[in-house]
Amino acid sequence: MTAAEILKQLKALGTDSYKKVILNHDIQEPVYGVKIEELKKFQKRIKKDYQLALDLYDSGVYDAQYLAGLIADDEKMSKKDLRNWLTKANCIAICGTVVAWVAAESKHGWGLAMEWIDSGKENVATAGWDTLGLIVAIRDDADLDLDAIKQLVERVEQTIDEAPNKVRYAMNSFIIAVGIYVKSLGALAKKTGERIGVVTVDMGNTACKVPFAPDYIKKAEKRGSIGKKRKSARC
Repeated sequence: MTAAEILKQLKALGTDSYKKVILNHDIQEPVYGVKIEELKKFQKRIKKDYQLALDLYDSGVYDAQYLAGLIADDEKMSKKDLRNWLTKANCIAICGTVVAWVAAESKHGWGLAMEWIDSGKENVATAGWDTLGLIVAIRDDADLDLDAIKQLVERVEQTIDEAPNKVRYAMNSFIIAVGIYVKSLGALAKKTGERIGVVTVDMGNTACKVPFAPDYIKKAEKRGSIGKKRKSARC
């Protein structure tokens, strides 16, 4: 199956109602409005395909870029590929999801994330912080640089108020991820979240709210899920 054939099928699966919903979340044209459950059917059939993912992503179509993230072969993705994806992302949402997923699962994730969070561009820094949050969610604690993560938590506390809009959301999500997925740093993340307080982010024309980090970490504690890692960064 080629990218052109898939794009034709995706276009037929799009609905105006779902397209309207995702456009409210700052998704940019071109977009077909294909529901994620439909995209996951393609993922189930294709599994992973490096070149097909690259071809779909290059189309610039939001739905195709999302699918590309689901089927990308993270072991084959190079730094150049991931940087290219960040540059060609349809919107900031793709930066914080698709690019971050594949970067986090690749061997280049940590290095690229540390590079990206230093960027003055909102979309790039967002991708960096979301990649870091996913890395702590999927990697065993033994494979994490805990001292570096502590420094990043401190960096969030010191800089989140001055960070660009969506970067604040990604930073807040990082604190939540550390609190839930890194058992030894749960208390630190919770206290940091309390000191930061409620993070203000303009969520546009949506009903989405910014989660209060301490509350989310406490809910995970009640579920007994602190320290339990995710199987995959992609969703």
